[in-house]
Amino acid sequence: MNISIIVPTFNEEESIADVIGTIETAMRAYEIAHEIIVVDDGSTDKTLEIVRSKGVKIVRHDQNKGYGAALKSGIAKANYDLIAITDADGTYPASDIPILSKHINDDGYDYAMVVGSRTGDHVKIPFLRKPAKWFLGQLANYLSESRIPDLNSGLRVFKRELVERFYDLLPDGFSFTTTITIAALTNGYQVKYVPINYYQRRGQSSIKPLRDFLGFVSLIVRLIVYFKPLNFFLPASLALLVVGLSKALIDFFHQNYFGVGSAIVILTAIQIGFLGLLADLILKRTKL
Repeated sequence: MNISIIVPTFNEEESIADVIGTIETAMRAYEIAHEIIVVDDGSTDKTLEIVRSKGVKIVRHDQNKGYGAALKSGIAKANYDLIAITDADGTYPASDIPILSKHINDDGYDYAMVVGSRTGDHVKIPFLRKPAKWFLGQLANYLSESRIPDLNSGLRVFKRELVERFYDLLPDGFSFTTTITIAALTNGYQVKYVPINYYQRRGQSSIKPLRDFLGFVSLIVRLIVYFKPLNFFLPASLALLVVGLSKALIDFFHQNYFGVGSAIVILTAIQIGFLGLLADLILKRTKL
């Protein structure tokens, strides 16, 4: 088994050395051939200097381009078809990479991706992020018709072919992991989740909670509309149809006629339903 390990980093001088050391120790212990690719995404501290002293492969961005852009740059330079990613802030147990990689061919399945699910015994997710994380997970579960224990975990192993198929959809920001998860699940790829711990980060986080939350909601809806349009349009159509029919019945019993408002809502519901059917037919035809 040969594996390329991508570590995107931006101003992580406090933790990057330990993360690289942990990966090296774990891979040697399991005797797995590997390469470590650190993508410095425009750091302004001593991150790049520290990484250069570790003898690993380096990809350098002259300015900050984003988490997803860093991952794509690292994958482009990878020599192997099995890819692992982990963060540079020390939150993920990088020592679990060999364990995750061994699950790629497990239980008689050929998994396209193995995700480190932050459901282990020690999980330190900031309290203010938990409601948003729960809501996003429930929304993704419902729309994708899949059980997703961890939608955007940054510790995972996947095959290069998965990235290559959906490369044009993968964003440059934090939503890279969310996108590849939903893309895989809605297109019939086998995905396995393995519980991992999650620790308190070192250094300053670059996540903007409100902005990123709204961005994730928009992203999930757009991806489901793209891959499974009926899962979005049909519930919306049915909800509007119920509202329109209810309004029509109320108008009829109280005023003995059907109001214009109820007719507009019902027609809108029908149009949305047909729009979803058309989108689904186009999607199926393009896959032939």
